[in-house]
This record gives sequence, C-alpha cells and structure tokens, in this order.
Amino acid sequence: MEFARASGLLLHISSLPSPYGIGDLGPPAYRFVDACARSGQTFWQMLPVCPAGHGYSPYASPASFAGNPLLISPDLLVSDGWLSEYDLTDVPDWPADRVDFSTVHEYKRRLLMLAFSKFLKWSWQSNLEAFIAKQQDWVLGYAGFCALKEKYANRVWTKWPEKEARMLSHAQSLQDLEDQATLYFHLFEQYVFQQQWMRLRTYCHKHGIRIIGDLPIYVAHDSVDVWRNPEQFQLDESGEPTVVGGVPPDLFSQTGQRWGNPIYRWDEMARDGFTWWKRRMKRALELFDIVRLDHFRGFAGYWEIPASAPTAQTGRWIEGPQGALFESLKHTLSELPFIAEDLGVDSTTMRQIMHQYRFPGMVVLQFGFDSDHQNPHLPDNYRPNQIAYTGTHDNDTLSGWMQTSPECVRAFVRSYLNLIRDEDFPLVALQKVMESPANLVITPVQDVLSLGSEARMNTPGTVDGNWQWRLTSDQMEALEHNSGRHLHTLTRGTERLR
Repeated sequence: MEFARASGLLLHISSLPSPYGIGDLGPPAYRFVDACARSGQTFWQMLPVCPAGHGYSPYASPASFAGNPLLISPDLLVSDGWLSEYDLTDVPDWPADRVDFSTVHEYKRRLLMLAFSKFLKWSWQSNLEAFIAKQQDWVLGYAGFCALKEKYANRVWTKWPEKEARMLSHAQSLQDLEDQATLYFHLFEQYVFQQQWMRLRTYCHKHGIRIIGDLPIYVAHDSVDVWRNPEQFQLDESGEPTVVGGVPPDLFSQTGQRWGNPIYRWDEMARDGFTWWKRRMKRALELFDIVRLDHFRGFAGYWEIPASAPTAQTGRWIEGPQGALFESLKHTLSELPFIAEDLGVDSTTMRQIMHQYRFPGMVVLQFGFDSDHQNPHLPDNYRPNQIAYTGTHDNDTLSGWMQTSPECVRAFVRSYLNLIRDEDFPLVALQKVMESPANLVITPVQDVLSLGSEARMNTPGTVDGNWQWRLTSDQMEALEHNSGRHLHTLTRGTERLR
C-alpha cells in the first residue's frame, strides 16, 4: 500500500487524561479524536490494545485477540445503563500523569463486576450471545483461560492440573468449568470492549481519522494463544519454551533484548496454511484500519535464543516464513494494509518482501544523527513510501534525547537543523520531518508538546516504570489550543492537510 501525503499522532489510549486513573474508550478518546481533526491530522496510531502482560506491557499480552478491559469506559457503562452515576462517586485520588495499574485494575474490576450483575438481570443476553457466536473462534478460549487463571491463583498454565493444562478451548470443554459465572464475566468484558471500540472507530471515520494499530510479532508464553495452540510453538514436553525471541545487541541495548516469548514452529504453521495468522490478522483488521507489524525483521529471519540463556547475546539467526506467510494472507484478506517496522538489523530478504508487497517501512529522526549525512534516518534522505517518526514508544522524547545526548551529537543536530537554542529542537525537528518527502509523518504527542524524559513511554531492556505515562488535563488543553494550532499550520504548510 502507499499513503497519500498526510500526518498523524502517536498516543496510546491508556495515556489519555481521565478521572478513572487510565485513559479509556469514552470521552477522553473522543476528545482526542476531535483534537486530531482540528489540528489537521489524518491518523491516530496507538500501541496494542490487547490485555497487558508482564510489567504491564501491551507487547507481552496473555491474549492477542482480546481487548484490554482496563480501557473500558465507566462513563459509557453509565450511558448504556449498566452503571449509575452513583456507582462512580467513590473514585480514588489517582496520579495525574501516571497510571497506577494495580489500583486501576482493582477499581475497574469492581465496576465491571457491578455492571455484569446488572446486565444479567436485564434482557440483553441475546446481544452477548450474538457477539460470542461471531467471535467464537477466539473469545470462548480466552474466557476459559481467564477463568482458569483465576481458579489457580494466576499461575502459569503449565502449572495447572494436567486436565486443565491440556484442555481444548472449545465450547464443549468449557462447559466443564466449575465457575460458569466467571467464564461469562470475561465474555461480557469482551462484549463491552467490542461495543465501545466500534463506536469509537465509527467516530474516528466520521471525523476523517484512520486508526493505525500495532501487532507484536510474538505472544507471551503464559497466554491463551500458546495454551490453545501448543503444537505451533517450540515447547518441550512440559510446555516450556525451548527457545525464545529477541534481538541481538542494537541501538537500544549492548546485550541485545531477550524478550522471552516462545518462538513459532513456522513449519507447522505453514502445513495448516497459516490458519492462526489468518485469524489473527482478520481480527486486527476488525479493529484497525492499518496495522503496524512490530519487528518485521522476524518474518524474514529471527533471532533464536536458548531459553536458558540470560541475555540475547547467545543466539543465532534462523530463516523465517518469508513471503509464504504474506502470500497466504493475500489469498484470504482483501488487502494487506501493513506497515513494516523494519528498524534494527537489516536484511536483504526483508527488503525483498517489503518491495514485493509494497509494505512501507519506517524512519526515525533520532537514529539519524551519527555525523553521517547519508544516514537514511535524516529527513533529507527520506523516500515517499516511508512512515517518518520523530521517535517511537521505545525512544526518549525529543527534548529528553537532546538533553542527554553527547555534545558531539548535539553539535551535529544544531548544524543540520540550523538550531540556535536547544529548547527549540522538538518543534524545529518536527518541521524538518514534516517538510520531508515521506508521505506519512507520525509524531508522538510528547514531541508536539515538547515534553521531557518524564513523559517517556518505554525504555527497552527495563521492566519497572514503563507504559505508565499519561497526559495531564493541562497538556491535553495545550494540544487542543496552542500546540494544536501550530500543528495545523505546519500540516497545511507542508501539504499534509487532507
């Protein structure tokens, strides 16, 4: 696919300001869509919206097909009649700029349980049953997995009794679960998420905003995906991974990144026509207009790390599914609206796949300043069929990066951008990227607002303190007014206004 000249913003839903401790699919999201439209943006890119896993990372989800219940809006539960205004009066005093995930989880769980109890008393069960019927290839297994996780105190599925650990996640097997109420509670959560999501997506389209979602290449070991399909992952007889995914030493880490996800048995997946991937991509395109394929390099060839290795340094490159996967997807999906996250170690095979299927790749401004004017991440070297970013969720903000970079790097930045004051770097850099030949520019909201390192979303290779940042009300107002007006002027001036 190829984009017309346009621009958009990168912000995860959890980062929106909200009175309920975390951004959600209700009024905060609609307010952000309005801000995007007023500032002339065409795209909203977000992180994965599946349930968060270890360290609250959306890239280590226990369920790659499901929606994150923490993103469900209490306000919409009230407007739909499943909660009353009184139910929302006892709201904790949340941090204004951070998500306190543990307390948010407790609060949202209580509200959703209350909404579920009211739902059961009324006559809307037929809507839930219709949703289950439509999504039965994944939602029944998900609900069963969640119910069993609760039954066994959140232990990894390989530590469950053998019957449950090997249970086929089909309707017949799920009927054997002792706690049917818990099963249907999790089905209800997904039904509500779906209803709220589809309303938001419709609102986005009405206002000329398209959603770019993010699809991690791997899934977590302790997930319904692996529990339900163990034969398609490289596991030992006890269900534990024999090898795990990651990347060798790179710009983010001197020891590489050991993600710990189990690696697919691509030969087994190819034998059944990549059925699991077809279902996963179909689900993703139900939610998003365009999908960013995280770690696209892994489809060409992946870094295989022994599960016993403590870091990613001990590993080897193994050939991936390459074009066979995308050829199979092409025969199932009407189109392949994918963005290839092609950062990191390059590969001739990866470039061939991207060229064959016309998948646009990515360039990131922060990677450009290494004193080499031929660096492909410098705006003067961008090409039309690329997605240009000032930074990603894994980068520091532009302000934070500038403050912590070596003086030689900052000197190159000043020279390249004709920068007089370092504090002007975010806005000058954004203008340079917007003026570039890249058809699509995506800017993290933090850079539009010139925020510092305190607004960083994730630091690769670390666990604590990530994924928590969110906009304050004042910052949201700035995006709606002064910063938004500047962005609109810049978007119009660089011929990106759609």
